[in-house]
Amino acid sequence: MSMTNSSGELLVYTTVTCGQCWFLKLWLKRQGIPYREIGIENDAEARQFVRRVADGYMSVPIVVLPDGRTLVEPTHAQVQAALAR
Repeated sequence: MSMTNSSGELLVYTTVTCGQCWFLKLWLKRQGIPYREIGIENDAEARQFVRRVADGYMSVPIVVLPDGRTLVEPTHAQVQAALAR
C-alpha cells in the first residue's frame, strides 16, 4: 500500500507492549536511521490508519517510508532493502 507521507520522515507505528516494535526501534537506532515513532494506544487516528493499512488488524510495527510506501510487520532486512531503493 502506498500513501503520501507529507513529513518526509521514516514513521514507525508502535505499541508499548510490542516486542517486534522494540527490536525494530533498537535496530534503527543502531543503524543511525532517524525515525519518528507514533504510539497508537492514545491516538485514535493512528489506530484507524493501522487498521486500514493492515487489512483491519492492529498489526504493528508499521513503517511508512519517506516516499509513502508502507511495510506491515517488516523484518530488518525488508526495511533496509526498502530504504535502499
